[in-house]
Amino acid sequence: MINSRADFEQMLKRRTNRRLAMKSGFAAGAAGLIGVSYRGGPTRAFARQAATPEATPVDLTDTPSARFGAYPFQLGVASGEPLPQGVVLWTRLAPAPLDGGGMDPIPYDLRWEVARDAEFGDVAQTGFAVADPNLAHSVHVDVTGLEPFTEYFYRFMVGDEVSQVGRTKTAPERGQAVDSLRFGFASCSNYEHGYFVAYRDMAEQRFDVNFHLGDYIYEYAANDYNVREPENIRLHNGDETVALQNYRNRFAQYHTDPDLQAVHQSAPMVVTWDDHEVDNNYADEIPENYDDVSDFLMRRADAYQAYYEHMPLRPWSLPVGPDMTLYRSLTFGDLMEVTVLDTRQYRDDQPSGDGTFPRTPASMNATMLGLDQERWLLDKLANSTATWNVMAQQVNFAEAYFPDPEQQVIDFYNDSWTGYPAARQRILQHIVDQQVANPVVLTGDIHTSWASDLKLNWADPDAPNIGSEYICTSITAGGLEPSTFLQGYEEGAEYIRFFDPNHGGYTAVEVTQDLWRSVFYLVDNMEQYDSGVSHLATWVTERDNPGVQEG
Repeated sequence: MINSRADFEQMLKRRTNRRLAMKSGFAAGAAGLIGVSYRGGPTRAFARQAATPEATPVDLTDTPSARFGAYPFQLGVASGEPLPQGVVLWTRLAPAPLDGGGMDPIPYDLRWEVARDAEFGDVAQTGFAVADPNLAHSVHVDVTGLEPFTEYFYRFMVGDEVSQVGRTKTAPERGQAVDSLRFGFASCSNYEHGYFVAYRDMAEQRFDVNFHLGDYIYEYAANDYNVREPENIRLHNGDETVALQNYRNRFAQYHTDPDLQAVHQSAPMVVTWDDHEVDNNYADEIPENYDDVSDFLMRRADAYQAYYEHMPLRPWSLPVGPDMTLYRSLTFGDLMEVTVLDTRQYRDDQPSGDGTFPRTPASMNATMLGLDQERWLLDKLANSTATWNVMAQQVNFAEAYFPDPEQQVIDFYNDSWTGYPAARQRILQHIVDQQVANPVVLTGDIHTSWASDLKLNWADPDAPNIGSEYICTSITAGGLEPSTFLQGYEEGAEYIRFFDPNHGGYTAVEVTQDLWRSVFYLVDNMEQYDSGVSHLATWVTERDNPGVQEG
């Protein structure tokens, strides 16, 4: 009996699995997997040559295809979740990306190749994957058996069509001695507010790995979030996203951007969401505008499915109804362990109000991560043996409030960890008690650049530092005008060591055994497609010397 939306979705998945098993000849033990890969035979030559990762992006919208009508790989390719022996490879077949994808509602076999060179003269692995219509013909190939900390190239084929070529890299072995690692982190990429020049610059850096910390898309209807008169520099397709099809179309619109494709093709990306992948400032089952909870959970289920369909995530992240497991950890040799957090799905509704309001007693009983995720995080931090212990997450961790010169009511920024002070204090106290080595928090969300010291006692300027936080500005969100009102946070707190109000950029990190180096980059003019990117500032953290210093 089907009693819920989740039951219905599970029924669809079971039926699809059986159909895919019969079509592709899967063994009975593989019949429970959707969109995963299976090994193929020897590599064969293909008449059509794929572009290299360095090639100039071209408009593929009108590229003809005898089988699909138009080029089916218009959303590009991506990789993610690097492990020592493997990565996840992603693509989605979509010859009509802004109109539901344009594929027939049947499964398609894709061939994939992983090679040690961009010309595919030295193929390391090859196999098949199934593009499932119930997952918008997306593919998530969990490749294993690769060499640690090694560069590879990959591509997909369907019929006579060949995808773009992506570059990826595996992680070092756990405990392996690693001298240095280079990565970028970014957030808040609003398609309407500017061109994704920052993504392009990230792609040219060819990092070992990239992190996206949320707000990968924005859910608003065209021009609803207006930062430019008379209208934004380019516009979203359609109304506000509330159902599966328009979430799919919105993700597809973002994926058609050549610079977003370029950053995915340049290196594996580790992703987590914030609020705009669903609804602004939502908290677990509570939407921003307090609509009916059951309706919102249906919307959340659609949003989570579309998110999974468009991200290089492992099949175990496949959502079930309105629930999706996204928090996880990745290790990079003996150098760095990263816990990737989810601060949206499990949090209590903002206990002191959604915005800047005085703190209420209810905030002392509120959870940001939920009990299971918080317990998991504390265990990971306590048992890590890495030199650097990183929390990659969404909202600012350091205390954020507007100072009151008359020492009356203080307004706190309650959508961040500041609105959940007891939950944050448990983590900070755990870091001290367990002597967690070199904790660093990476943050997005707030559309501006920051470097802050982390403390147990925010009110005491002489309290010792116990960690560091680096916040990247937005890729585009907020447009050209700087967020000068946020200057008040810096003015009220000595532990906020660096603040820049401008939007449009990202942060690059080079981490060694002795030094963490964060380099902040800013796009000169995001409304110009050929804009340059400038160095803004460099801040560092020394090993065993928590807190940030100007570099």
